[in-house]
Amino acid sequence: MSRTGKIVSWVAGILLLLIVIIIVVIATFDWNRLKPTINKKVTTELNRPFAIRGDLGVDWARNPQEQGWRRWVPWPQVHAEDIMLGNPPDIPDLTMVHLQRIDATLAPLALLHKELFIPWIKLQRPDARLVQTADKKNNWTFNLASSDSNDQQAAPSAWSFRLDNILFDQGQIRYRDAINHADVTVQVNPLGKPVPYGQIAGGDDKQQGAGDFVFGWQARGTYNDEKLNGEGKIGGMLSLRSQTTPFPVQADIRNGTTRVQVTGGVKDPMNLGGLDVRLRFSGDTLANLYGLTGVLLPDTPPYETDGHLIAKFSDDKGAIYHYQKFNGHIGDSDIHGSLTYSQGKPRPRLSGELTSDQLRMADLGPLIGVDSGKGSDKTAQAKSRRGEKSSQPADRVLPHDRFDTKNWDVMDADVKFSGKRIEHSNSLPLSDLYTHLQLKDGDLLLDPLRFGMAGGTLNSTIRLEGDRTPMRGRADIHARKLRLRQLFPNVQAMQNSLGQLNGDASFTGTGNSVAELLATSNGQLKLLMNDGVISRSLMEIAGLNVGNYVVGKLFGDDQVRINCAATDIKLQNGLATPNLFVFDTENAVINVTGNANFATERMDLSVNPESKGVRIITLRSPLYVRGTFKNPDAGVKAGPLLARGAAAVALGTVVGPAAALLALISPSDNDDNQCSTVLQQMKQQK
Repeated sequence: MSRTGKIVSWVAGILLLLIVIIIVVIATFDWNRLKPTINKKVTTELNRPFAIRGDLGVDWARNPQEQGWRRWVPWPQVHAEDIMLGNPPDIPDLTMVHLQRIDATLAPLALLHKELFIPWIKLQRPDARLVQTADKKNNWTFNLASSDSNDQQAAPSAWSFRLDNILFDQGQIRYRDAINHADVTVQVNPLGKPVPYGQIAGGDDKQQGAGDFVFGWQARGTYNDEKLNGEGKIGGMLSLRSQTTPFPVQADIRNGTTRVQVTGGVKDPMNLGGLDVRLRFSGDTLANLYGLTGVLLPDTPPYETDGHLIAKFSDDKGAIYHYQKFNGHIGDSDIHGSLTYSQGKPRPRLSGELTSDQLRMADLGPLIGVDSGKGSDKTAQAKSRRGEKSSQPADRVLPHDRFDTKNWDVMDADVKFSGKRIEHSNSLPLSDLYTHLQLKDGDLLLDPLRFGMAGGTLNSTIRLEGDRTPMRGRADIHARKLRLRQLFPNVQAMQNSLGQLNGDASFTGTGNSVAELLATSNGQLKLLMNDGVISRSLMEIAGLNVGNYVVGKLFGDDQVRINCAATDIKLQNGLATPNLFVFDTENAVINVTGNANFATERMDLSVNPESKGVRIITLRSPLYVRGTFKNPDAGVKAGPLLARGAAAVALGTVVGPAAALLALISPSDNDDNQCSTVLQQMKQQK
């Protein structure tokens, strides 16, 4: 052998010996010696305690799935036991994550391409505890020590990371949140073998391309101080990493009386691509959804809804949720439509359109602070569980339930609602409700709030300024061509009437209930009614016992034709005083004076009759109506009889109001409207 050949042989032999020595050293190295260094380094980088407290080792094995020479390259298989990750200093709990053992294999040749590829990782008894304190500090946000101290954006790493599969026997996650009053424990278990998505979701679901379910989970605990129970299934790592196969999710959660059911898929979950699920809600009141979803909804009777939710998380302006083509009911009212919830700035925004084919008016009661009728027992029980009590005094009639405005500024809204048929009562059919609701910066506007009633229309604009304390409200209401025979369908004599009711009302007030708003109200009410009838039976049907007494004293048991009833009432600081309140009948002119106080809910009215020509009415002394709205009292005023012509003299003071009321009569109705003649006569009084 030549000298050059000997040198090459020696060099090759030495290199082979070094490789053998390195392999032997690596294979026999006690990796536990590195634990103090690893623990210290990770603790420093994560700014929280980290420790491998059990055995740390590396085994080497060839991968039989590799081909050619690659199958001879040994792969390191790392294992570590009793691993603990602690919490940051401002979280009192000691441990965030604990693992009994972790096993993982690493692809060594991938390191040559700057890729950290872990084909599988196996966890034994993973136990995680997520905590958020009352001052909004949490343990799942990591402040890495290696982050740029000059707040400059770090250059992207040339290395990539890939994890193909996660295996574990049983996992547990406990979530405690002082802000949301939550303490929930979630158990996660492998299903044993993958379950096809269609087997769980059903054949009619749109997400048939979603991956298989791999894990099942169960949740127990409390959320918002209400009992929480839930169960469901999720997919595995293959669909979690996929950009084309939706990650499957299925959940059935009950929180208090609220139930939420979800089945669908998450698109490109590693990059929060979006959500496409079937979503069902049900519960005692929509208001309870605020704690679960952050969407501000009104207090309602029991509800249920089922629709299709599509969410986009990557929008520059924030996440957008589309709840499309849902159907359901609120109380006894059906509800359909589509809504969009956008998490923009300065506040999230809810927009969309809703319709109802049959709307029960009582189901809208909680929106204006009154009981909802059927179903209100369940709503009252729900309020009781939340510690809320009814604020309605036993001796008051006006609604005292308060508008809850404290959250009105957390969200804006722009929603249109249409109700085709409205169930109010057998005696007063309503129809064609339409309103455009706008909530902005705590101010609520209903413009218009319009519906058909008794053959006519009721058109109004309502504004509630919830950003003020107390709240300030304004209402403008216009009633046009309400037909008397439809207003009183149970009064036989009224069925031959061609009369109408027209009116305008406008008032402002402050307070957080209907009662408070009226108690402080300022404004005016104008009403005209022509060609009607009045009788004791009409008062009985209307439930007006005092009116029954007054009509009986004036007219006996007979039905009396009303040529015109007109009123012009001034509201000042909750005190309603009529500038004009007169009934022109075929037998007499009846003038009502006095006042009604909405703050005290008391009234003091005088009813002054004046016969026309021959004396027909049974009493010529004035009547009084006094007492409270809830328990009124009526009787005959003591004193001399009413002087003849006194009522007519009194009408001489109402020239202004009479002229103003003429504006309520449509020019096309002038010839047929008895009020036109009566008001013209009043206007000419000197």
